[in-house]
Amino acid sequence: MNWELLLWLLALCALLLLVVQLLRFLRADGDLTLLWAEWQGRRPEWELTDMVVWVTGASSGIGEELAYQLSKLGVSLVLSARRVHELERVKRRCLENGNLKEKDILVLPLDLTDTGSHEAATEAVLQEFGRIDILVNNGGISQRSLCMDTSLDVYRKLIELNYLGTVSLTKCVLPHMIERKQGKIVTVNSILGIISAPLSTGYCASKHALRGFFNGLRTELAAYPGIIVSNICPGPVQSNIVQNSLAGEVTKTIANNGDQSHKMTTSRCVRLMLISMANDLKEVWISQQPFLLVTYLWQYMPTWAWWITSKMGKKRIENFKSGVDADSSYFKIFKTKRD
Repeated sequence: MNWELLLWLLALCALLLLVVQLLRFLRADGDLTLLWAEWQGRRPEWELTDMVVWVTGASSGIGEELAYQLSKLGVSLVLSARRVHELERVKRRCLENGNLKEKDILVLPLDLTDTGSHEAATEAVLQEFGRIDILVNNGGISQRSLCMDTSLDVYRKLIELNYLGTVSLTKCVLPHMIERKQGKIVTVNSILGIISAPLSTGYCASKHALRGFFNGLRTELAAYPGIIVSNICPGPVQSNIVQNSLAGEVTKTIANNGDQSHKMTTSRCVRLMLISMANDLKEVWISQQPFLLVTYLWQYMPTWAWWITSKMGKKRIENFKSGVDADSSYFKIFKTKRD
């Protein structure tokens, strides 16, 4: 075999490998580091057992599913949200389907906008379990309205709830973690904390602020390598987040939840979150295509991302005005092309 033929074979193998990786990426539902951790990294079943985990926004959606999956890992759970009856429902199901006993779950009502109550809530957790190993900042609300149709009160509420409420609770828990020199602060951000989209100007602003805050906080905690600060950035997920989104006024929410079947299941999103937590990943992107691809473009090719986002944004507004889920057409188009 001559050298020229060998070089051609090597080039062909490299091309085939590139094609295979491209096909895998087109079917990916998380960033490459996260998927590698899922394949080769530490298992949540090994790493998270016996920890005390405080989950905000635990009454529905991602927070509810996170409580169910954590309950099967043998952790001690603190469930927080405003709706006590929903928290009790989640607690009952955790006890029925998980590996926990009554003493392992604390239902702790919490309003993130009532920052004056956060110190007392933190003390209640410490009194009950003696420590806080993981704080999962999951509480928040979304938005579906055009900027010109949105009152300033909506923007104020989004910042107070999504950003300031989360910062306040984190500041209450952080001294305890610094004293122990260990802990995990996990914040459920959003793909819209990296990119931006129409109909969510206030929501994007609050999530961008969160990402900036926690990236900055991570650098301040460099002297405490045992304290891990993680940003979890999900894309569209099957939940009631759209239905509960703020509209143009604070008193209005979106009545129509739309078809959610095209979005990632909440169980898959939470499983990837647990993998991220077990492997101490600093930031992960959890989303199906095409949003995962767009996120990579925003990170590495912003000029192209601006052009694509402007095209997608027009369709998102059209969908919203016609009464269907704002993101539904993207999934259908991509699924058709992929299949």
